[in-house]
Amino acid sequence: MADFPGLFNYWIVIVLMMTGFYVVIARGNLVKKIVGLNIFQTSVFILYISMGKVDGGTAPIIVEGTVGAGVTYSNPLPHVLILTAIVVGIATTALGLALIVRIKEAYGTIEEDEIFAKDEPE
Repeated sequence: MADFPGLFNYWIVIVLMMTGFYVVIARGNLVKKIVGLNIFQTSVFILYISMGKVDGGTAPIIVEGTVGAGVTYSNPLPHVLILTAIVVGIATTALGLALIVRIKEAYGTIEEDEIFAKDEPE
């Protein structure tokens, strides 16, 4: 139990990931599925950012007198990748919502079961 505060981020990641996964699997509404994917995606962002943090690490800015002085630097690459992933996530969410609008125009509904029922040959 003593390690729990140090692992709090990872517990949050697990809860968010399973919540997003459940929403995607259990719900038939397409908008709710997009929301579930966004929750899942957020958990992955938190996971990468948590892994990129180094205890006692500082920003990798080299100042005169600190080179070789035993300074620990954090790796900025995970944070940069997450910034890129956020932009891609927003674009894919916008595309998904645009597709849902088109599906609503074509089928008159955004419920998965009703769409499948209208597509089945009679």
